[in-house]
Amino acid sequence: MKKHLTLVLLVAMLLGIFPAVTAAQDTPVLLIWADETRAAVIDELGVGFEEEYGVDLQVQQMGFGDIRDQLRIAGPAGEGPDIIIGAHDWIGELVTNGLLAPVDLGDMAEGFAPVSISAFSWDGQLYGVPYVIENIGFFYNTDLVETAPATWDEVVTVSQELMTSGEAEYGWIRQEGDPYHFFPIQSAFGGYIFGLDDLGNYTGEDVGVDNEGSVASLQFVQGLLKDGTIPSGLDGTAAQTMFQDGQAAMYITGPWNVQNFVDAGLNFAIAPIPAGPNGDPGRPFIGAQAFMVSAFSENPLLAQAFLTEFVASEEVQYALYEKGGRMPALLAAAEMVEDPYLAALAVAAEVGEPMPGIPAMSAVWSAWGDTITLAMQDPDADAVDLATQAAETIRAAAEPAE
Repeated sequence: MKKHLTLVLLVAMLLGIFPAVTAAQDTPVLLIWADETRAAVIDELGVGFEEEYGVDLQVQQMGFGDIRDQLRIAGPAGEGPDIIIGAHDWIGELVTNGLLAPVDLGDMAEGFAPVSISAFSWDGQLYGVPYVIENIGFFYNTDLVETAPATWDEVVTVSQELMTSGEAEYGWIRQEGDPYHFFPIQSAFGGYIFGLDDLGNYTGEDVGVDNEGSVASLQFVQGLLKDGTIPSGLDGTAAQTMFQDGQAAMYITGPWNVQNFVDAGLNFAIAPIPAGPNGDPGRPFIGAQAFMVSAFSENPLLAQAFLTEFVASEEVQYALYEKGGRMPALLAAAEMVEDPYLAALAVAAEVGEPMPGIPAMSAVWSAWGDTITLAMQDPDADAVDLATQAAETIRAAAEPAE
């Protein structure tokens, strides 16, 4: 690795790619924008990288959600970073606006979880080196449910048995709205958000929230509300509390709640999302985060080398896991993780799909989210009409501007 980076630096310097840095003589500089958690890892492990390769890493901390917004402004003005850390659903916007440079991992890409590579690919090009993946799974209280239900029919049966016996107030619960947590149910019934084009990219030309399966998923939840199998009016916090306190036995959530449940002394396990009536698996959205190179970097070869030589290492990926509590995207680092809950979530992720990052996804969060909320607030509402209205809004948002 050292020889590879040294050669990159030598060639780049001979070609005059790196500008002179007067503050540190001729030492090349990389400016990295990172949130507090990731910045801590770079500060800790980056010292050795700087000493070994003669590079000055400058890490600027900012809020995770601010990084994308600031890049839009600072990048084109020539005042932005060389590298940013961000989420894969930024890709569509950043690439189409010319803010990111492609990354070449070569054969190294085979060492990453395929879904993480797919998440950061756009039009056949890779635009980041992934370091973490995350998804939701089916959590269940092992004091109340011995074996996780494999299908939604079984979920209903177990729920009704627990309620009838008085062992729990409810079996399975979910919060209102929220397409992110609803999508595994939707997909289990044959629904989808966006289809794929010939290159494997999500396309706004194929909106699936009003297809037969998506409508059936709404009707399924409405039926549970009508017969009192699940409660209405829950937000995420209320649902989490009910599961954590043992009032409910089953709940869909993610790694961010694991420590809360452990600290509460709850006995629980995590399983894949149950399958639907036709055997379709419940597919959780897969979220991924990566280090990406700004299209305006003055040191593009050095930035690329930093990603392949530093970010793609087992040491760094495992350190990022230890700080953030998410599964590493690098398979070798993931194998080092001994957390049984993350391992179980990884199993649930095997049938997952990258969360769409195309611009029309913003309409999904609002239009489809409102539709799910309306369906749960009024179980007698016509699911076909609700889904049709949402689909029309999303299709309108997906149409290219004239």
